[in-house]
Amino acid sequence: MMQAQAPERMAERLRAGYLPGLDDNQLRWQVLVFERAGKRLEVEVPVLSSAQMQALTARVRAAAQRQLQPMPLAEIVAAIDRAMARLLDPADPYRRQIDAWLPLVCGYDAAMVRLGLNGLFKTFRAPQLWRFAGEDFANPAVLDGFVPAVKGGAVRAYGPGLLLHSWAGNVPALSLWSLVCGLLVKAPSIGKLASAEPLFAGWFARLLAEVHPPLADCLAVVWWPGGAQTGDSAEGAQVLYAQADTVMAYGSNQTLAALRQQLPVTTRFLPHGHKLGFGMVGAAALDAVKAPAHARLAAWDVMRYDQQGCYSPHVFYVERGATVAPRAFADYLAAELANLQQRFARRPLDLEEGAGLARWQQSLEWRVPADDGAAPQLIGPADAPWSVAYSDSLEPLAPTALYRSIVVVGVDSLEQALPLVAAQRDYLQTAGLAVGPEDLYRLAGLLGAAGVTRISALGAMGVPEAGWHHDGRFSLLDLVRMTEIDAAAEAAAQPLARYAD
Repeated sequence: MMQAQAPERMAERLRAGYLPGLDDNQLRWQVLVFERAGKRLEVEVPVLSSAQMQALTARVRAAAQRQLQPMPLAEIVAAIDRAMARLLDPADPYRRQIDAWLPLVCGYDAAMVRLGLNGLFKTFRAPQLWRFAGEDFANPAVLDGFVPAVKGGAVRAYGPGLLLHSWAGNVPALSLWSLVCGLLVKAPSIGKLASAEPLFAGWFARLLAEVHPPLADCLAVVWWPGGAQTGDSAEGAQVLYAQADTVMAYGSNQTLAALRQQLPVTTRFLPHGHKLGFGMVGAAALDAVKAPAHARLAAWDVMRYDQQGCYSPHVFYVERGATVAPRAFADYLAAELANLQQRFARRPLDLEEGAGLARWQQSLEWRVPADDGAAPQLIGPADAPWSVAYSDSLEPLAPTALYRSIVVVGVDSLEQALPLVAAQRDYLQTAGLAVGPEDLYRLAGLLGAAGVTRISALGAMGVPEAGWHHDGRFSLLDLVRMTEIDAAAEAAAQPLARYAD
């Protein structure tokens, strides 16, 4: 639980953000307080005036023009890879800080955070970074200079003049995705910390400056409070909004809509808001051997960060007609969630979160039965730190209460769920499938037409691959503008060459 208040007793204190060129002693700092399980952490976050933000943006822009933009992509990839190698080393000072404090700040089980971050950091090693660039550019050298175009002439990609990142704090180290994207397209970057997770981005910026000093001044990490700003924070934010030509933002749909209204109409806005994930389990995965294994994988998707990710599942549609019935699959899933609670305990819920979960459970219990007499049923103890509801009638794809709450729906065929999925087109992202090869591609075509943008295996819904198309878009291509040299310009230049007759 985070509070913004004065400290009352001895506590560890850390300073967040990364502000190259600014004197910490000349800044105003606000303290965010995190307390869980008898531990207390005070995090100082910077509040910049308009003049300080102006100086910071000027320094970051100038450094990027001098250092980052002429830097070969291979050098950038190597620098990020060295940083990831250190973050994967449990003895590294940065990794020790991460393991010590991120679980306290976010509230998630320490072992869950450690395993989740290991998977995340491995996604940004050098081979994966090259896949990242290769997914969006047929020839990644287009980021270094003009390369021949298939149609004739030549083409080059340029990153934003100033890229603003606005991060959410629901998932630890979420900021790494957009920071790496900005580096790969050689954009000067300034990131705005989330109050719920104000630490990782600043640590990563400092580590990057250590492993490759030429990048030290090419990015910055700032903070201002969410909601309506007043005073210094409002002035500093407005300076940044006016100067950034591209904004990549994460958060609730309401937060993103409010941010969009504060940006100039010419600013490129790349929002990532609320999404609905779901799973489909076919009959081929439901025999006595495969069903428990797939229930275990599905439980991992529900457990990971307590369903706070945009890729987290809310409903599993399970096919009838196999050895293991959908209701039995729901029982397996409940048992696996109970097992995972012993390994990775759900974080304690505050009063509002607990009340929301109770309302969701009550809404199921009070549901009027369908025409066939089937109403959703909760499986397991009502006070368990997980909730599985089973329905033998079609249920819409809708958000659960999160915090490891999931609905299992029995269907005669997986195609029955497609209209329910398509009804949420604007919010679709990840579908986790457990089906055979033929069904995979057939269902993938139908789900893609319905609006799904990513299809994963069960157990991997929360682990996107390097180069994935977040919300169906391009990670790098959406950030750049292309400059072309027409074939006609090339031809016209030839008679003017020194070697021409």
